[in-house]
Amino acid sequence: MLKNDLAGKTALVCGGSQGIGLAAARELVARGATVTIVSRSGPPAEDHFAFLRADLEKIEDLIPALERQLQRPPAFHILVNNSGGPPPGPIVDATAEQLLAAFRQHLLASHLLTQWVLPGMKAHGYGRVINVISTSVREPIPGLGVSNTIRGATASWAKTLAREVGKFAVTVNNVLPGATRTARLKAIVQRKAAAADVAPEEIEAQIRAEIPLGRIAEPAEVGAVIAFLASPAAGYISGVSVPVDGGRLHGI
Repeated sequence: MLKNDLAGKTALVCGGSQGIGLAAARELVARGATVTIVSRSGPPAEDHFAFLRADLEKIEDLIPALERQLQRPPAFHILVNNSGGPPPGPIVDATAEQLLAAFRQHLLASHLLTQWVLPGMKAHGYGRVINVISTSVREPIPGLGVSNTIRGATASWAKTLAREVGKFAVTVNNVLPGATRTARLKAIVQRKAAAADVAPEEIEAQIRAEIPLGRIAEPAEVGAVIAFLASPAAGYISGVSVPVDGGRLHGI
């Protein structure tokens, strides 16, 4: 790890109070960045982050809420768009309300935040927009119908955006976590275990069996990829989706 390759850079990390978001925030700080976390819950116990409270589901008030707390124009070099996944379930049973809620929380919130920080990135001549999505962008995951749908739309949005903002030295990339030891994975495992009337350990063993590396990722491993894409070393990478899944995806 390059300890100071992000010295002088500022980052806004959504969903940074836990899981992958918090891991990314920690890695960015370790590389020298100044990090502000956005979360609807409270800030993490660590004191090396600034904190802004906002709810990505309430897009009408998202930017006003941030501006009320920031009290100055946004000046971020790095934006990490990250939010908890939609509730599970088959797509055939999804309601219009569920699809609209996920669209707003994921795609529209990311879009509004990117529009908000983009002028500052242009002014600095350095911008990194990194979207934490899912491997379902490549292979839809059974039982996650709404998530599969919205994640794919977000990836298409990001690819379109990357082609438009590259001339400003702004890159846009997606990170696609596979099975990662987070609260969301724990909830999915427990739901599947209850449905199959088996122990959660049996479901987790089935997940590990599908991963060539034979284990579930730690959030810090995904955070390290996010931090790399935020760094100057990744300056010629844009418009791509990077799986961090232990080799589970079948496609090349």
